[in-house]
Amino acid sequence: MPATWIHALCLGVWLLLLLLPRLARAEGAVPIAITCFTRGLDIRKERADVLCPGGCSLEEFSVFGNIVYASVSSICGAAVHRGVIDTSGGPVRVYSLPGRENYSSADANGIQSQTLSRWPASFAVTKGKGSTQEATGRAVSTAHPPAGKRLKKTPEKKTGNKDCKADIAFLIDGSFNIGQRRFNLQKNFVGKVALMLGIGTEGPHVGLVQASEHPKIEFYLKNFTSAKDVLFAIKEVGFRGGNSNTGKALKHTAQKFFTADTGVRKGIPKVVVVFIDGWPSDDIEEAGIVAREFGVNVFIVSVAKPIPEELGMVQDVAFVDKAVCRNNGFFSYHLPNWFGTTKYVKPLVQKLCTHEQMMCSKTCYNSVNIAFLIDGSSSVGDSNFRLMLEFVSNIAKTFEISDIGAKIAAVQFTYDQRTEFTFTDYNTKENVLAALGNIRYMSGGTATGDAISFTVRNVFGPIRDSPNKNFLVIVTDGQSYDDVRGPAAAAHDAGITIFSVGVAWAPLDDLKDMASKPKESHAFFTREFTGLEPIVSDVIRGICRDFLESQQ
Repeated sequence: MPATWIHALCLGVWLLLLLLPRLARAEGAVPIAITCFTRGLDIRKERADVLCPGGCSLEEFSVFGNIVYASVSSICGAAVHRGVIDTSGGPVRVYSLPGRENYSSADANGIQSQTLSRWPASFAVTKGKGSTQEATGRAVSTAHPPAGKRLKKTPEKKTGNKDCKADIAFLIDGSFNIGQRRFNLQKNFVGKVALMLGIGTEGPHVGLVQASEHPKIEFYLKNFTSAKDVLFAIKEVGFRGGNSNTGKALKHTAQKFFTADTGVRKGIPKVVVVFIDGWPSDDIEEAGIVAREFGVNVFIVSVAKPIPEELGMVQDVAFVDKAVCRNNGFFSYHLPNWFGTTKYVKPLVQKLCTHEQMMCSKTCYNSVNIAFLIDGSSSVGDSNFRLMLEFVSNIAKTFEISDIGAKIAAVQFTYDQRTEFTFTDYNTKENVLAALGNIRYMSGGTATGDAISFTVRNVFGPIRDSPNKNFLVIVTDGQSYDDVRGPAAAAHDAGITIFSVGVAWAPLDDLKDMASKPKESHAFFTREFTGLEPIVSDVIRGICRDFLESQQ
């Protein structure tokens, strides 16, 4: 062998010996000890070696995705799901990945993962290194300090899901009917629902009440505004036992839970989700009435309905229909049992986030009176008049019209005024939309000022004591022959918020003179009648914005 080769070989061996200790240290790095609940988003490294503890319950894991997991998932849960470790724990290597859409679900190794439409970060797991190493250092925990110690406040508060603003009380069953084992499964299900809701400062807030012999409020809306703190608080709730006095607990929740001191927010739907395993021991109908009077939307989640042989022990077999906010199927939800409940989480969350259906709480969808003042002058024409009616109908159909909900009225004007229907004429959405579709075009001049005064006097006057907030939507295509400023100011003074919508030749000055303040968000204009359609959502958002501001 040439001398130069021998020299090079010796140099290579020397370098390898020099690097081996570093490689060994890197490969055999001591993994970070984590908890059963540590999530991917809690590890802020592109690659990390962690050590999952043994004894984690499969039912406690929240896992979203398959192979690639949303970072909100439990790392140890994902590792078990992937087959990297089993419930005895072990080392896991975590790789941070970008966010994605459409995380799929899969049933693997005893864990049913959940679907998720979108999440900003992901991770993947493989078998970890250093299995013989003893983990050192503090465990990375999302929200599980030692029992008995007060939770530290999260430094950064998440805003949460802004499209799902609701104040929610979970009323769980803590009676002997459910027992200790199913009670824990129930808590696990509630935790999954809470996680998917998107809890945050500007999203849903949740609290928890336990029904048993005597109700106990476990924590209030104001106590926690992050999902991880809520999950810890749910986990710490102990089983009480006793009779299932659900009616007593629901009444107590409606009267004592939703107060300003306990964290309830103005203008936000109030919701109670009542879990009943079997049937209640007491009368729940009266509690449902009290809840509706307090503006609370009651959902009933029933599990293991009574079989025919047990019906004789049930005080009222129609207890679900009598307790819910509305007996229309929307407010009742059934689970066959407490096992394999993951697939029921998302449908329940979707119900809780559908605010336009929350008929029992005051929202912009069910606590407003909206009168439409429609220009029927000759310059409009019959075909364009139909487009105006379509515009008005598209706004009206968004609201929950009922005898205790939103009210709609319509007035057509030229030089004269004609009341098409008042707030008290129709109490259903179907009848209102039919009445709007049957309005006949008048034709004539344009006297918008007189029409505003007529509407304030004859349409809003009879319902001046209504608890709903009043709105007037004016749709016109031309300049008024009379003064609009004085009548509009009188309407504003009467507590009526005006939105003015102009088409074609409607002067912008007139629109601003009629509109409420700020003018730029209450006055709209389009050159063509076909341009009315995009304004529908602007008016609806404006009504909801003004309503919420009036509640604060």
